[in-house]
Amino acid sequence: MKIYFLTQYFPPETGAPQNRLYELALQLQQKGDEVVVLTAMPNYPDMKIKKGYRWRLWKTETINGLKIYRSAIFVTRARFVLARLLNYFSFVFTSFWLGLFKIKKGDFIFCESPPLFLGITARALSKLKKIDMIFNVSDLWPESAEKLGIVTNKRFLNMATRLEEHLYKRSALISGQTMGIVNNIRERFPKKKVIWVPNGVNTDEIISMKTDKQKWRKKMDFAPDDFLFFYGGILGYAQGLEVILKTADKLRNEEHIKFVILGDGPEKESLMLIADHLELDNVFFLDSVSRETIPEIISAIDVSIIPLRKIELFKGAIPSKIFESLALEKPILLGVEGEAHDLFIKDGNCGLFFEPENAQSLTDAARQIMSEPDLSSKLGENGLKYVREYFERSKIATKFRQDLIEFKSGNNDTEST
Repeated sequence: MKIYFLTQYFPPETGAPQNRLYELALQLQQKGDEVVVLTAMPNYPDMKIKKGYRWRLWKTETINGLKIYRSAIFVTRARFVLARLLNYFSFVFTSFWLGLFKIKKGDFIFCESPPLFLGITARALSKLKKIDMIFNVSDLWPESAEKLGIVTNKRFLNMATRLEEHLYKRSALISGQTMGIVNNIRERFPKKKVIWVPNGVNTDEIISMKTDKQKWRKKMDFAPDDFLFFYGGILGYAQGLEVILKTADKLRNEEHIKFVILGDGPEKESLMLIADHLELDNVFFLDSVSRETIPEIISAIDVSIIPLRKIELFKGAIPSKIFESLALEKPILLGVEGEAHDLFIKDGNCGLFFEPENAQSLTDAARQIMSEPDLSSKLGENGLKYVREYFERSKIATKFRQDLIEFKSGNNDTEST
């Protein structure tokens, strides 16, 4: 098969969508498919075009055998809605022209959403090139934007909802990153074929990058017996990271306990101000690092904290940062209700649960996991076993590929034409 990936986000950018799509593309290529990527000039999360890609309308490159076509995108660090729309729609426009000349014959256009508006390009190219569109939903947009208060204009939300519904109806296949997303779309569009393509991890690769526990600690001046709680990822509103700072405040008198918060994002400055106001000397903010550096850091920590805000929408969320921690046998403290809790706490027994945004609940879980080394070790072992069984990237790609083959050999959905 020949599959075109259409996405605004792709390496060398760092982040969950970038890693997930890159790994899926590689896995499909290794299984004999031809994968071509249409994406933007890399700029995330700094919101600044990276060196080597600036002042160009398009660029062609190859990464690990993947043919990648890039087009220009408007980038700004401004956070108001109009700036975001200019960012999204600039790539909608340039990616359409890129695809018009670069997409030849093929089987599928695999479009990543959000941003939802990129579906406009995917739909147009799908129709012009007579290639089936797969609309991959990693976040229910605009529903999430409305519930998080990011977008409040009702007229705009209604227009976005109509676009979302149109794209679902015109897709040959729809894929969702979580079963919550899959079930939501299936309920609304029962005639559509919706498949689950979860995030995951290449366990052998991650384990091969594992290092001695003290290596990174020595580099960062942490003591061998410090108990390190770790959060790594986007520092945004949705994560509700204030709960970590409040917990650090409650545990400030236990000198061997340290909290490491790694990453960048819109809430980083405010979080650092809170830490300064509370005079927390047990919290350490670190900038984002390359994907290759993450295993070294996780090897050095004791427990990963995975929080989200206590919002109904997030009951269907599975934070991607879970997988690498479990692959390296690090237990998690999970502050996410719903699907993630059922999978990784109830079924996998990979960590302890704390109520989202509840600092006392997180403090209690932290004290328990520190006081029971055997429990911590067992949860870590369970985590590796669980992700190997259910979230190995090669298995996910094999199942996805089989779904595509079955679709091609079966009857195409006439509603997508």
